Amino acid sequence: MLTLPAMFRVRQTFEAPRVADIPAEVQSQLAGLDLRRRIKPGESVAVTVGSRGVANIHIITKAIVDYLKSIDAQPFIVPAMGSHGGGTAEGQRQVIASYGVTEEFCGCPIRSSMETVVVCQTAEGFDVHFDRNAYEADHVLVANRIKPHTGFVGDLESGLMKMMLIGLGKHEGAKVYHRAIHDYSFGQIVRSVGARVLESCGIVGGLAVVENGYDQTAYVQAVAPEEFEAREKELLVLAKKLLARLPFDKIDLLIIDEIGKNISGTGMDTNVVGRKFHVHSAARSEFPKVKRIIIRGLTEATHGNATGIGLAEFCTRRAIEQTDVETTRINCLTAGHMSAAMLPIDFPTDRATIEAALPTLGMVEPENARIVWIHNTLELEEVACSAAYLEEARGRDDLQVLGEPLPLPFDAEGNLPEKGVAALESASGEPAAPA
Repeated sequence: MLTLPAMFRVRQTFEAPRVADIPAEVQSQLAGLDLRRRIKPGESVAVTVGSRGVANIHIITKAIVDYLKSIDAQPFIVPAMGSHGGGTAEGQRQVIASYGVTEEFCGCPIRSSMETVVVCQTAEGFDVHFDRNAYEADHVLVANRIKPHTGFVGDLESGLMKMMLIGLGKHEGAKVYHRAIHDYSFGQIVRSVGARVLESCGIVGGLAVVENGYDQTAYVQAVAPEEFEAREKELLVLAKKLLARLPFDKIDLLIIDEIGKNISGTGMDTNVVGRKFHVHSAARSEFPKVKRIIIRGLTEATHGNATGIGLAEFCTRRAIEQTDVETTRINCLTAGHMSAAMLPIDFPTDRATIEAALPTLGMVEPENARIVWIHNTLELEEVACSAAYLEEARGRDDLQVLGEPLPLPFDAEGNLPEKGVAALESASGEPAAPA
């Protein structure tokens, strides 16, 4: 049995602007668009809800619905996602329900369908697909989070423009656009399809959300259709600045409790773990540089979609058992990201998985390995780090060491607690005192 390094908890400090009253801010922002001028009483408005775990998405969506009702519109919700939810209407309804977005809570119908309308063709010569329910509405209001994409780099990444393609294009559109991206560029396809959608599909406005490093709603911005591209560029710069990071740039082994589509499009955010450009290593100019990744399990909200598991080298057997292989394959084939569905080497327990990974790190002795343990790539305020980082952590103003290094808290079967990093406590069961 290998000697494993002791671990200590550390708290990170991130820049944290935050919306204090989300419903009030949403309604104030939408009022600024003067939608009464664009939407006549009694007209229908499709409101998008995607598959990502956007903070407070149920509250944001209800606030949009309430505002539209206040101007005598008839809102309804459309699950706007490509192949997620197993690529079925009921599966996509279940995905948004798991976020609290239900007819009862939001006070309006949810119309979930995989059927699309081909509204036109792009200049490149391929069809533009659009959700039939949204297309048949009088208007469409696009809501989405602005953030760095997990696979593409540019001045437009993940946000309102992408939602008009992949989200409202549903499975059929997503298949076409992901194929086109291999022949053109992400930026070209986003702009090309987005322009056609804005011309042809009744887009009345957008609501862009930016989150801080604590997975909280930092900004809400209503955007007029003609300003989607320009405003999204500005908000992406802000989103990148606020993105939570791992505390160190060089990591031998990263242990992740859970991955899932509610966390990131690739299960774990590649911008956080340094796997945006290559499957099993960081690009030359990319940080952090992580040698090996272990995945312990999947989130409940991902409904078995293990997209991104292939970015890790190791995982526990329970992560494999939690995987819905068909759902995962559909998502990864649609996105043209086949490696994201490939399975890592698995072992029956956490301890066995860690002990298998450590000898693959190079010449570093296991007890000296630089290990970081996180719950997921959205929750990075408190993480656990091996003793090799202790001296550096104590010298940094942005880190607060929360206790002395302690042994990994394996149970009798060799598994770590379900509550993850928070379980790294003193032998008495009391949380470790600040160092």
